[in-house]
Amino acid sequence: MNKTLITTLILTAATAPAAWAQDRIYRCGNEYTNNATQAKERGCKLVEGGNVTVVQGTRPAAPAAAAAPAGGGGTATAPATSPANAPRVSNNDQKARDADARAILESELRKAESRHAELVKEYNNGAPERNALDLRNPQRYIERTAELKASVARSESDIAGIKRELARLPAP
Repeated sequence: MNKTLITTLILTAATAPAAWAQDRIYRCGNEYTNNATQAKERGCKLVEGGNVTVVQGTRPAAPAAAAAPAGGGGTATAPATSPANAPRVSNNDQKARDADARAILESELRKAESRHAELVKEYNNGAPERNALDLRNPQRYIERTAELKASVARSESDIAGIKRELARLPAP
């Protein structure tokens, strides 16, 4: 009886690693599979050196508003929606806010345009007036001209951005 018990234990110990062994795992980009035929078809690579634990995640549901347009030509953009718990604003309050935003943006546009006009005048089509420091150091004049050119380009960009923001607001 002792001999049969030892034989049984030896057979169990010999076959246990096969039961514990994990199937071969293949990596297909960001996906993993243990289906060898599917992995071969897709050109997946065998994952070696350690156990792999894969937790199946869930994909977020796409909102219906983000679906492609019926025409099929352009891209669809989902309309901006507020969260369900966001406080509601009356139409009159929203119109007042829009009017305030428009007034602020128009004020900023006037300031930006006046700054731009001053910069363009100072830049003088790439030939700003030389001052005493520029006469002593010609490199400083070149650097100042480059800075003025960059400032003119930046102010043009600022004006374009403010105009885009104004265009986004509802008509007064």
